[in-house]
Amino acid sequence: MPTLSPFWRNGALALGLLLPGVLPGAALAQAPAPAAPTAAPAAPAPSPDTVVAKVNGATITAGDLAVAADDPALSLPGVDDAQKKGLLVDYMVDLKIGAQAAEKAKIAENPDFVRKLSYFRDKLLLDEYLEREAKKAVTPQAERALYDETVKAMKPEEEVHARHILVDNEAEAKKIAARLKGGEDFAKVAAETSKDPGSKAEGGDLGWFTKERMVAPFADAAFKMEAGKISDPVKTQFGWHVIKVEEKRTKPVPSFDEMKEQVEAYLTRKTQQDIITKLRESAKIEKTAAAPAAPATAPKADEKKN
Repeated sequence: MPTLSPFWRNGALALGLLLPGVLPGAALAQAPAPAAPTAAPAAPAPSPDTVVAKVNGATITAGDLAVAADDPALSLPGVDDAQKKGLLVDYMVDLKIGAQAAEKAKIAENPDFVRKLSYFRDKLLLDEYLEREAKKAVTPQAERALYDETVKAMKPEEEVHARHILVDNEAEAKKIAARLKGGEDFAKVAAETSKDPGSKAEGGDLGWFTKERMVAPFADAAFKMEAGKISDPVKTQFGWHVIKVEEKRTKPVPSFDEMKEQVEAYLTRKTQQDIITKLRESAKIEKTAAAPAAPATAPKADEKKN
């Protein structure tokens, strides 16, 4: 799938919070388990127009808090909802106080501020428009159709599940190969002799991999071997390897559930990119001589031949 550039919304402000500590695990383990409380019925969500605070007569509403809660810069992972709402109210109070002070200082009349305000208004409008249109396009039917199309185009790939032992020289690799072919346990010998820190603790286990994921000499040897066999020493730029192929299989096709997030993300980006492309095609765009020149795009493969 091609990678398309998404449009991101960045929060303008960051919120620093110091949260109270928690009891250490040992103290919690020693405390008797409390009886499970009876769940209280959830309170109905307040109307967006519900006033939660006033600052010099200016109101802050539940709707304002909801907007702030969606700001990625104000993300508060690990904070429960009640505490988060209280923190957001305090933040919105500070924000309103600061904004009022800026108004008195006539910041809003500054030409640079006016330009920034215009830019962020346009960006916010575009973000909201693209998000709304993407939700219309990214339907369960569209997701399933893209998944089916993608799976249909996938070519079967062979995978190997192998172990290896990495050493510095051929003589040592030959000795290890002889020990393994004589019946010694591969995982035990790998733990004793392998120089590969990534797989040594796992008995040399590399898991499942396709051919292109490994360097050529290693991959060529592994994919030619039969399951259960031990290789002769194989040299790569990393050193000398002794390989054992555990299993071979055709790489399984990922299920729809496994690919759902990727499918949804791709459809969203593609929908948004298509919208921008169509808007540009229908718009009257005039660049003056003062506009910097766009970078030249690289010619396509077929254009290079001409």
